[in-house]
Parts: sequence; structure tokens; C-alpha cells
Amino acid sequence: MKTRIITAVVGIAVLIAVMCLFDTLLFDLVIAALTLLAMHEAWQAVGFQKKDWYIYAAAVPTVFMVLLCHYHAVQLLILPVLTCTAIFYAVCLVLRSTTLDFGRLSSFALFSCVILLSFYSFVYLKYRLPRAEYSAEAIYFIVLILCYAWGGDTFAYFAGRFFGKHKLAPIVSPKKTVEGAIGGILGCVLLGEICTYVYQNIADKSDIFFHGVAPAFYLVVAVLGVIAAVLGILGDLFASVVKRQHGIKDYGTIFPGHGGILDRFDSVLFVSLFVCMTVRYAFYFAA
Repeated sequence: MKTRIITAVVGIAVLIAVMCLFDTLLFDLVIAALTLLAMHEAWQAVGFQKKDWYIYAAAVPTVFMVLLCHYHAVQLLILPVLTCTAIFYAVCLVLRSTTLDFGRLSSFALFSCVILLSFYSFVYLKYRLPRAEYSAEAIYFIVLILCYAWGGDTFAYFAGRFFGKHKLAPIVSPKKTVEGAIGGILGCVLLGEICTYVYQNIADKSDIFFHGVAPAFYLVVAVLGVIAAVLGILGDLFASVVKRQHGIKDYGTIFPGHGGILDRFDSVLFVSLFVCMTVRYAFYFAA
């Protein structure tokens, strides 16, 4: 427990440092680095080994094309790069039909798509809600995503530890309980409200989104928190299925006491996509 707490404190400090780079290209590159680390963990988890390095290497350009797609020069290259990557994998499968398993390749491709879309959500919010026009609203929604995901995860852990009796998904994740899931939902709602309250009180009063609608928005945050909690649990269970089917305990060791990138971000996978789509199509439809 002590190691987990120390790692969490250090992680929060690193997160604050990254958010200080929000308006720079470095923020995009940090997100790209996290994406690549997570995809490497997925590559290892599904059973690829050092001799299969080319499978992972081929995905690297795609990550940069997607995460930097807001730059005009990259937009010109993204379709050719994606096409070449797909053709490359097809050729590899044909030439190595006896050694390269289609199921393993497909598993890596699916997991990578989920990871890439999830992390792209942060970059998308940055460019969809530029600071000059929307103040710090993009930062607020990114922090809200993390509060939903990690808050729900943390509350679920402690609620399950102290009150858990009924198994939620005994085959996939034996330690998860219904009581823990309820605690996670409450945690999502609570931290979402706290995040919103803090932002409302430190934000520029001219912020478009919160100007005149803050009271009603607290209810919206609560409803989104309930949905996000369910999606956070889904992401956690999804990652657990992969680990269980491939006989691994953790995806990595980069976070002492927590595991790898995917062990820490599994609950973020679908929450970030959900919040990002809600922001785009419900809050800023005309943006």
C-alpha cells in the first residue's frame, strides 16, 4: 500500500508538469509516448516476442500520424501511412502464414486501436477547444476524465476491500465486487463534482461554457459520472480479460505497486472516448 501511495503522489506531480506543457507541442509528444508505451505493453501481452519487433515498429508511424493530425503537413501523410501499414500487415501475414498468427495480430490491432483512440481524445480536446477562444475548458474536461476514471477506480478498490461480498465478474476478475462497483460510481460522481466546483471557482469568469449554466451543469456532471463509472469498469474488465487469457499479472512495471501504463489507464480507455464525444456533440456541437 505504501508503494502504491508514493507512486500515486509522484504520478500526480508528473501529471501537473505535463499539463503545464498543454499549449506546446511537447504535450502532444508526451501523449504519443504514453500511447506507444501502452501499445508496446499490449504487443507483449498478446504474446509477441523480440523476433516480432516489426509488428510493433510498423504501428509507430501510425501513432504519430493520428496524434499529430492537427498539423497540415501530417494531414497530407496520414492516409498513405495508414494504407501502407495495413498493406504491410497483410503482406507479413501472407509471407509468414506458418509463423504469424492472425488471431494474435488481430488482438494487437484491436487493442492498439482502443489505446490510440483513447489517448487521442486528450489531443482532440486540446485542438477542438483552443485556449485563446475557450480559456482552460479543454484542461477541465481532460482532468474530469481522469477524475472519473481514477476516482472511480480508487473508490471501487476501497469499497470492495471493506464492504465487498458479492462478486461482480468472478471469472474475469475475481477480486471485483458489486459493492466495489457501487463505490466506484459514487466516487466518479463525487470527484466529478469536486473537479467542476474547483474549476468554476478558479476559471476566468468569461468562460463560455460555464457562464450562466454552472448550477445546472452539476447535475449533468453527476449523470455523466454514473455512465463514466460503468465504462471505467468495462475498460478494467476488458484489460483483465486480456491478462487472464494470456496468463500475465500486470502489463508492465513502470509504476511500482500499480503495474504498467495499461494497468493504470485501463479504466480511462472508454471514459475518455465517452467524455470526448459528449463534449463534441452535446456541449460544443457547432464548435
